[in-house]
Amino acid sequence: MARLELNILGCGSATTSLRHMPTCQVLNVRDQLFMIDCGEGAQLAMRRMKLKFSRLSHIFISHLHGDHCFGLLGLLSTLALQGKTGSVTVHTFQDGAQWLQQGMDYFCRERPYELKFNIITTRKAVIYEDDAITVTTIPLRHRVPAVGFLFAEKPKMRHIDAEAAKFHKVPLYAYNSLRQGLDWVDADGIVVPNAHLTKPAERAISYAYCSDTMLSRRVIKAVEGVDWLYHEATYGDECQRQARARYHSTATDAATVAHEAGAQQLIIGHFSNRYNDDTPLLEQAQRIFPATRLAYEGLKVDLNEL
Repeated sequence: MARLELNILGCGSATTSLRHMPTCQVLNVRDQLFMIDCGEGAQLAMRRMKLKFSRLSHIFISHLHGDHCFGLLGLLSTLALQGKTGSVTVHTFQDGAQWLQQGMDYFCRERPYELKFNIITTRKAVIYEDDAITVTTIPLRHRVPAVGFLFAEKPKMRHIDAEAAKFHKVPLYAYNSLRQGLDWVDADGIVVPNAHLTKPAERAISYAYCSDTMLSRRVIKAVEGVDWLYHEATYGDECQRQARARYHSTATDAATVAHEAGAQQLIIGHFSNRYNDDTPLLEQAQRIFPATRLAYEGLKVDLNEL
């Protein structure tokens, strides 16, 4: 089974806390690392979680609030010091690219890798694609331009039934066609249905990251049918007024998005530092969406396990 693992490096909100690090995640897709937001301390958290810097080549920034991007200069400088080669692409807004380019040119002009920028907007768009996944922006509703990210695995190939293929004398060169779902035609012109020669492919998994945003119908629509949803839950129900004023969500809001979108699993995070215990937020979310869990620093989630 192809590796698809979510690593939570930080799940706190803007104000410093001794309980939580600022927002940062790393998604491991077949041993290629994709960072999602980069709060202060991201590079230290990567070391604690034993994530390889050499495998990090794409960083996705949801919006330009400091708790989501102040770790970038330090991380990118460390990559240079470690002699990383190839390229690193930061997916961010135009203002973010300008700020980061100026900072890197001042502090770390000599780099062994190429620093690239993919300029994003608040419109829904596919911003990255490879053989394994696509990454699509999700328009969020926040005080500044902000997007979430939908990581969707591409359909996987079927598995060869070795015994059946041997019985029907299928040559090795034809296996790739079988994996793609094609039938086999033998030397006598007899068609052997693909289902007789292969086993079903593993399920393609999707993961949506939504932070920061207030409750939004367009977010619900954008993540319909997602397998895993990470949604900010900065506040509890008792702070609903503050949540609305600051364009954030409560735990109940996050659960409402998961429920109405038909998600399979929900992870909540971006917790306010006012809470010494996040359990009440979990309880509030689970009243609406039982398949909810709390994010915490060091959490690793195998997204293949639904």
